[in-house]
Formats: sequence, C-alpha cells, structure tokens
Amino acid sequence: MPEGPTIYLMKEDLQKLIGQKVISAVGNAKIDKELLVGKTLKEIRLYGKQTYLIFGKTNVRIHLLMFGSFEIDEQTKPDKSLRLGLTFKAGKAFFYTCSVKIVDDDFLKTIDWEADVMSDKWNPKKTKSKLKSNPEMMVCDALMNQEIFSGVGNIIKNEVLFRIGVQPESEIGKLPTKKLNDLIKEARNYSFDFLKWKREFVLKKHWLAHTKKICPICGKPLIKKITGKSKRRSFYCETDQKLY
Repeated sequence: MPEGPTIYLMKEDLQKLIGQKVISAVGNAKIDKELLVGKTLKEIRLYGKQTYLIFGKTNVRIHLLMFGSFEIDEQTKPDKSLRLGLTFKAGKAFFYTCSVKIVDDDFLKTIDWEADVMSDKWNPKKTKSKLKSNPEMMVCDALMNQEIFSGVGNIIKNEVLFRIGVQPESEIGKLPTKKLNDLIKEARNYSFDFLKWKREFVLKKHWLAHTKKICPICGKPLIKKITGKSKRRSFYCETDQKLY
C-alpha cells in the first residue's frame, strides 16, 4: 500500500494542473464524471494516504488502496485499470486500481487535517491525547490507525519501532513518557526521511528492520510476526526492542 510520502510525491507531480480546467474525464470509476468537465482544479489536499482534488463544491477523493498507482501526461496502463483520467490544457492525470469518490465541502470539514504526519498542520499534542485515550492499544495498531497517524503505513511502522527500540505488541499505556514522545516524533521524522530516500530511489537501502532477517545492531535473527488487530507483518528484534 502506498504510504503518505508516496502520496506527497504524487501531489508534487499534480501541482502543474492547479488553476486548469478539466477538458475531459474518463475511466471506469462509478462516479458522474461529467460533473468534473469544465471545473477548475483549485487545490490539492492530502490526508495521509488520501488525495483530494478540490474543485469547489464538487471534489474528488483518490485513495490508492493496496495496489493503486498514478501517471502524469501519458497513459501506459490498460483502460480496464483506469479508474479516472483527467485531461487539462497543461497535461493529464491518470489514476489506476484505486478508489475514486465525489465528496462535497461538508465532508471535507469532517476531516482532522491535523492528524496528517506530513502536514504543516500536524498537531503532536492532539496525537498524544488520542494515544493516551487508548492505553490498551498496541503500538503497532496505533501507528497504523489513520485517525491518529494519517499517512503511516507498514514500512514506517516497522522502521519507527526499530528506531525507538519498542516491540510492536507493546501497549500504549505502558510506554514511558519518553518512549511515547519518541513514537510521536519519529513517526513524522521517518516519514520525511522516507520521502527523501524515495526521491533518491534508495528507500530500501535504508531499511533496518522491514523485511530484514538479521538485526543490524546485535546480529541476531529478527522476528517476523503478524501483529495487532490490523494483522500486518511486523519485523523486530527481541533484544534491541523492548516489550512494554
């Protein structure tokens, strides 16, 4: 599943289309595409793994889900995968194998934009309050909870927990204050490291735990386990990551 930093890169690629009118809208998404024709793209907003194309009263939410992707200007994938293709004077945008929905202004007002770990509006104090209200939640589930850490996915989860030395099945309420603060801080820090490495095409070279077999600190085998209610793969070291 594409994580927040990948969606951030998509937003950058779409920037040239802001201020442009939609000339045509195609694709097999079950929306009224004619609603978009003639509308001007005013803004692009991100909420974690979701992209919002803001046209005014009519807006589009794009969620790439597990296997979604996008292309700019040139369509290289088959029409059967094309959920939405938008043509502007300045270029084209293609969204494949993803969720496409029309949303209005009232829906946008319900979103907690401060939960996006890569946003300028990111609010760590609010995040801490949300975590403290869920003391029995495992840290692996907390990091994957999009209402708490919007944009964090499984790669970021595993790497953040390795960085701060915490096992994924630790409970939020049992974390020392420093570890709780580290969890919040590193979720954002690693997201921007992810973005930097993704731009440089070296992301996998920097993985310390995710999909790895040996701990880079102690040299012992890493544990690979399905953890939490989210039932996602965790990779961690029983020696260098503590269970709280």
